[in-house]
Amino acid sequence: MTSHDVVERLRRLLRPWGRPKVGHGGTLDPEATGVLPIGVGRATRLLDYLHLLPKRYTAEWIGGAATDTEDWTGRVIEEKAAAGLDPAAVRAAFRRFVGTYDQTPPMVSAVKVGGVPLYERARRGETVARPPRRVVIEALEILAMDLDRPDPRVVFDLRASSGTYVRTLCVDVGRALGLPAHMGWLVRTESGGFSLSEARTLEELEAASGCGTLERHLVPMEHALSFLPTVVVAREGRERVRAGSALPPPADPALRALAPGSRVAVRDEGGRLLAVYRVADAGKRRGEAWAVAERVLV
Repeated sequence: MTSHDVVERLRRLLRPWGRPKVGHGGTLDPEATGVLPIGVGRATRLLDYLHLLPKRYTAEWIGGAATDTEDWTGRVIEEKAAAGLDPAAVRAAFRRFVGTYDQTPPMVSAVKVGGVPLYERARRGETVARPPRRVVIEALEILAMDLDRPDPRVVFDLRASSGTYVRTLCVDVGRALGLPAHMGWLVRTESGGFSLSEARTLEELEAASGCGTLERHLVPMEHALSFLPTVVVAREGRERVRAGSALPPPADPALRALAPGSRVAVRDEGGRLLAVYRVADAGKRRGEAWAVAERVLV
């Protein structure tokens, strides 16, 4: 099931609500499982901001074979005996990629080259040069190893910047060991600040819809941007925000110290999310303008 399929099922589920807009906050591969943030109504306008947060995965590395999709669903294109790997060497190979590194996106990704998604080129049997993209592996922990088999396996937990391809990381780790490799199963355990423990299956949501309790599973959109610094405005400030006007410097010195380009969530005194503003460059500010509107929600 694709991420788009999930959105379509939820659209059908929400038709009695007047057909609100529905969108997702980060594609999850059809063969993967885990967290897929969904926005409903005005909350769809916040989905882009979820990419500011890192994602977390639990995945399986498989050595000894490379595939044309870099995961278990693909056709094997290279094999090499891999039994009896040294555990210390495996740990060292994984550690090499913790931090910042340049990763080449896979041909099955949605990254565009020449205006065409790579996966479309792959379907046509094409392979093209892909410029590497800088990603950040914030944390990586090996959970289990089974190395005394022809296809050695490693289960690991990963926290990485948005845009990191775990399948490609598996290939890169294999290359560091001098082996072809690919990714087995994958579970996304955190995305957009939401964890697997907070997630609900489609079946659970469909059952709740049948019982008239679907609304209980909605999370206020204010929660989605709880990671951003907050500016609270009074009644007069609310009208300024509604008009999309710039905000003057706040009284809080911590807010005033934010770097140009930083985003802030603007809320009213009751905690309602009104807008997302961006701190203006000091050299480009006009008068008392401290932050300019980026997305107004009221």
